[in-house]
Amino acid sequence: MVRHGLSSPFFRDYLAGLATHQWLVASATSETGTGGDLRRSVCAIERDRDGILVKKQAPVISYGEHADDILLTARRSGDAAPGDQVLLLVQRPHTQLTPIGEWDTLGMRGTCSVGFALHAVAGSDQLLPLSFADIATQTMIPVSHVLWTSLWLGVAADAVSRARAFVRAEARRTAGTMPPSAMRLAEAVAELAAMRAIVHTGRDDYEQHQAEPDTLAGFGFAIRVNNLKTSAARLAPAVVVRALTVCGIAGYRNGSPYAVGRHLRDAYAASLMIADDRIMAGNAAMLLLHKEE
Repeated sequence: MVRHGLSSPFFRDYLAGLATHQWLVASATSETGTGGDLRRSVCAIERDRDGILVKKQAPVISYGEHADDILLTARRSGDAAPGDQVLLLVQRPHTQLTPIGEWDTLGMRGTCSVGFALHAVAGSDQLLPLSFADIATQTMIPVSHVLWTSLWLGVAADAVSRARAFVRAEARRTAGTMPPSAMRLAEAVAELAAMRAIVHTGRDDYEQHQAEPDTLAGFGFAIRVNNLKTSAARLAPAVVVRALTVCGIAGYRNGSPYAVGRHLRDAYAASLMIADDRIMAGNAAMLLLHKEE
């Protein structure tokens, strides 16, 4: 909304209210029938003289139960192609959410990503001016990948911090002798450093080019930002497993100060939040056409 909505009086006013009231805005880009592809929609907006009506089956809306408003994707019209999408802000007083599932997962429980049947009415001015394809390319996908990978880096770093504390405690108990787990800790720190370099490089890449729409729309940047996500998603659980190996049973016990069970459960979600196989298939297709820079 900040990057693509400020030309709209509605969004300028809305963002002023958001800053004042700290509203929580959820995202409904997933939809039943698309196989997890956020660049396709089944539902379409319906226009009449009173504004816009939209009905959407969303298998996941993170924080949806608690959100004040929701940004959702839909086809531009009933006869539009699945990839001809718009981004619409619907406000909670004018939105009906009917739960269609539960969120009882191995990890990432705090997102409360319940599925809903969504039925909303909105004004035409609540559509973002740009097409969703441009919004996704220029902002949503790179920002999401930078945000997610930074989160996973934090999860991995905290697991390594616990492993480091465990090794230091062991070293104090066996003064003058290097604990056997110290070697595993060195490996974990090295893998964490590699992950940090990938995440920071990806962030810097986007910051350098975020004002260049042509660059962001190119295959080269798309491949790099996809690799950022898949590489961090692969490394996050690997680093946490290293930390668990360092801590041993102390890391496996939930009540231990060195516990990393929650870290491991959450880290394994990384490759599933937009499946890595789907992302790599997209990269493979782009690589057939992309000329090396």
